[in-house]
Amino acid sequence: MNPNWTWLRQSVALIALIAVWELLADKGYFNPLYMPAPSGVAVALFQLFVQGTIWPHIIATFSAALGGLAVGLAVGSLLGTAAALLPLLRELLEPVMISLNAVPRVVLAPLFVIWFGIGIGSKVALSFILVAVLIFFTVFTGIRQVDRRLVERVVTLGGGRIALLREVYVPSVVGWVLGNLKVAVGFAFTGAVVGEFVAATKGLGYLLSFAQSTYNSALMLALVLLIMVFVLAIFGLTGLLERRLLRWRG
Repeated sequence: MNPNWTWLRQSVALIALIAVWELLADKGYFNPLYMPAPSGVAVALFQLFVQGTIWPHIIATFSAALGGLAVGLAVGSLLGTAAALLPLLRELLEPVMISLNAVPRVVLAPLFVIWFGIGIGSKVALSFILVAVLIFFTVFTGIRQVDRRLVERVVTLGGGRIALLREVYVPSVVGWVLGNLKVAVGFAFTGAVVGEFVAATKGLGYLLSFAQSTYNSALMLALVLLIMVFVLAIFGLTGLLERRLLRWRG
């Protein structure tokens, strides 16, 4: 199936949905207090950029999300590798990570606010914990599922742990990590926005909380749309990165 036609059909469906929504709103079928027309959402979004008030909030959310993403990727990869290769560490880390994975980690947001304050630290911490647990299990599973025959061949040829990491485990794990990178990006932004929603002085989550408290649903939908656009743009970049780094698989 031609991907260009797929994009065309999706675009037409989206435009049709927006047109029907606008028409129903104009006819009074939707209460504008709860479901504003798309034109009202567009006006709210336009005002944010025209007034210039949105940029400090975008910077705050991006800083927290990307900071938590970077640290979560690094720590999750390191711990996942260590747990997969060292049985003692596996016995210590696996139950902790399973416990963290079983808990809805966004409920830790109020606790992180107490520990790290209402600044960027608590948002980075929440993004970090969401990403680190995901990447831990990604790397841990990726290494554990490496073909044992390949490992035995490298060992037979005199390769040690460094050679195994460089020639066997890293190439395998890179594919697993990149395959889950889009999920990690979503988790990072979830952590940042939820943390800001709980307690903050700036950020897109803070603006969402303000819009909720003032019953400004047009602003809320505008902010949700803005977050979606930014995350989808990062998804596109990660997809491009994945295709470039995994070109050798083709």
